[in-house]
Amino acid sequence: MVSPSSNRPAGTVRIVGGRWRGTKLPVPEVAGLRPSSDRVRETLFNWLQSALPGARVLDLFAGTGALGLEALSRGAASAALVERDRTACAGLRASIDRLGAGDTAGLIQADALAWLNGTTEGPFDIVFVDPPFADDLWARVMAGLTPHVAADAWLYVESAHGVQADPGPGWALHREGATREVDYRLYRRDST
Repeated sequence: MVSPSSNRPAGTVRIVGGRWRGTKLPVPEVAGLRPSSDRVRETLFNWLQSALPGARVLDLFAGTGALGLEALSRGAASAALVERDRTACAGLRASIDRLGAGDTAGLIQADALAWLNGTTEGPFDIVFVDPPFADDLWARVMAGLTPHVAADAWLYVESAHGVQADPGPGWALHREGATREVDYRLYRRDST
């Protein structure tokens, strides 16, 4: 759920930069939905600034779409937003329509693991992995990512504070940060 320590109104999260800066996205009442804070997203997108223009983005466990839509707002060419919850998908569809992003934001209502194992989409240049923490899905997601990412892809992973969500071999840690609630890391695919 939305963190009580965040400085945003309950039920919304905002896009913090780019052409849609300040736009509020609804946060539906969905179990396990916990949007990344404005501060964490600002840091992440500062790290990714030079990689965003023209990038193909995959936002697994999209929830509010804050990561994928923020990437589009800052210059990504396209974003695939994968979300299984029907209520969250309805909110995402409304946000995509309100932003006029239907030509660049593809909404996929599906279980992220099943979608990874059944899709041929890709390669993606930037992938956001921020699943519900209680489900402990990081290892299974990382195992399914390889066929869908570019040789020089970026991978963002968010986990509960103190939980190591290591993507495994083939990824080099680029930057990391933490709040009282989450650890977040940005990796680069190691093509050597």
